[in-house]
Amino acid sequence: MAPIPQAPAIRHETPAPSPASDRVYGSDAIAATLRALDIPYIALNPGASYRGLHDSLVNYLGNRAPQMLLCLHDENAVSIAQGYWKASDRMMAAALHSNVGLMHATMPIFNAWCDRAPVLVLGATGPWDAAKRRPWIDWIHTCSDQAALVRNYTKWDNQPGSVPAAMEALLRAAQIACTAPRAPVYVNFDVSLQEGQLDALPALPDMARYAPPPPVQPGSAEITAAARLLSQAKNPVLLAGRCSRSVEGWNARVALAEKLDMRVLTQIKLGAAFPTDHRLHATPPGNRLAAAARKTLAEADVILALDWLDLGGALRQALGGQPANAKIINVSCDAQLHRGWSMDYQALPPTDVYMNCEPDAAVPMLLDAVSARRAATHATSHALAGKAGDPLSLSGLAWALNAAAGRSEVCYTHLPLGWSGAYTHFRHPLDFIGSDGGGGVGAGPGITIGAALALKGSGRIPIGLIGDGNMLMGITAVWTATHYQIPCLMIVCNNRSFFNDERHQGDVAEHRGRPPENRWIGQRVADPEIDIAAMARAQGAEGIGPVMQMADVQPAIERGLAIVRAGGVCVIDARVAPGYDAD
Repeated sequence: MAPIPQAPAIRHETPAPSPASDRVYGSDAIAATLRALDIPYIALNPGASYRGLHDSLVNYLGNRAPQMLLCLHDENAVSIAQGYWKASDRMMAAALHSNVGLMHATMPIFNAWCDRAPVLVLGATGPWDAAKRRPWIDWIHTCSDQAALVRNYTKWDNQPGSVPAAMEALLRAAQIACTAPRAPVYVNFDVSLQEGQLDALPALPDMARYAPPPPVQPGSAEITAAARLLSQAKNPVLLAGRCSRSVEGWNARVALAEKLDMRVLTQIKLGAAFPTDHRLHATPPGNRLAAAARKTLAEADVILALDWLDLGGALRQALGGQPANAKIINVSCDAQLHRGWSMDYQALPPTDVYMNCEPDAAVPMLLDAVSARRAATHATSHALAGKAGDPLSLSGLAWALNAAAGRSEVCYTHLPLGWSGAYTHFRHPLDFIGSDGGGGVGAGPGITIGAALALKGSGRIPIGLIGDGNMLMGITAVWTATHYQIPCLMIVCNNRSFFNDERHQGDVAEHRGRPPENRWIGQRVADPEIDIAAMARAQGAEGIGPVMQMADVQPAIERGLAIVRAGGVCVIDARVAPGYDAD
């Protein structure tokens, strides 16, 4: 067995020592392989289908490396693993019980797929050998081709038939998941395979020989062609899309934009990729291209797209469906993941120079290859749009949050619909880690906690701004944060409605000549209103609110930040007025 690593920084449930024994089981080999893969945590909701693996994690590994994080819902387990990767660029695992746990977690797996997050999802099934099944329960928890439930939105899956095959499956799964374009993988273990006794533990392979390959480098011809276009451009534009959390990558993007005096656009769906208060950042990021962003893109003669989410759609928005006259340099390997079931690949963009690699591989080479352009007068300056008005609105909340946070280093782990990119500035790749990916409501709390786990001890304060519907669907994740002492602040932007759908219903009614004032029916979360702060307190967190007046918001946030700095978990129920300040 591998040596026990240093105690983790979070609360550790330490098992009683196991007596010395030469007996080993299939699940011991699986657990040992997880440790050898350097999986730090495994989030789970327990179930009998993987009771063998559960025992091995506790009594064979001592609940360390990986350490278990008990979750109250399968969805939270996957969302926590997704959030952990988003803040650390490091994969963790999630374990799901049988077919029922997997069915619970299909939505966050889809989120991770759309977010290109490499989550190692472990599953289990009742005995495939029908003669070994217990009456009733093993039969309903065994299904043919269980992975088919998620195969359309996982990168690879496997149900190994032996212990050596299980160990190899984990090696392959980790390698595939962490090779760009990244995505979740699923490995399903028969309960009999886990619980079978072995004569000896199979030898663990040299993990270095099964590591993901190094990043693909673009060809010299593509770099030369792209550099010529950019160097000769009169009005180049950089679209900074899916980029890593690497500071070196961030600095290289800034240096390239400055060398070419190139305007930059970013997206609020994705993590921070460029400083939003830089003179070259053309307009605040948004969920859609604002008028200023469309104008910037339409006027470009060369467009450098760094794995931009929906490049084809952005061009259609900016050009009104007309063909793009600008030369387009597309740096993305995302097409390698595109499949027939999910349309998350978006519209097909035209491309003049195509680099099938990640942005971090291409940008330093472009930086060396381009010739500097004479700087024009780009005096872009985005004053923060928040205001201290009354009643409490999203913009007022943003104003109070900026005032309370001051110069503290924070990480926004989630932002609600309607949040304007002008509300706050992103100056570091960890200032904002992006959305949930697939638009699956309920992931915000889990992603926040996973990111907070990755950030613990860094000095950076994780803050999730989460809609009330999102929070209510995932609120049981709060218990995991309090139990394992994972400090984080969640501010619930509570408009007491599924307001995005209110807008849709109002639009449909107006189009049909029917009363739009009925749009609230079947949408409002009121009568009775839900005490979200009390729900947080019931799980051991500090619950503040409901906060209903603008004058009370900043003091509430200041108190919440103090709680997190002291190692606590805080949830603020901020009753914002219905309405969106931005798209």
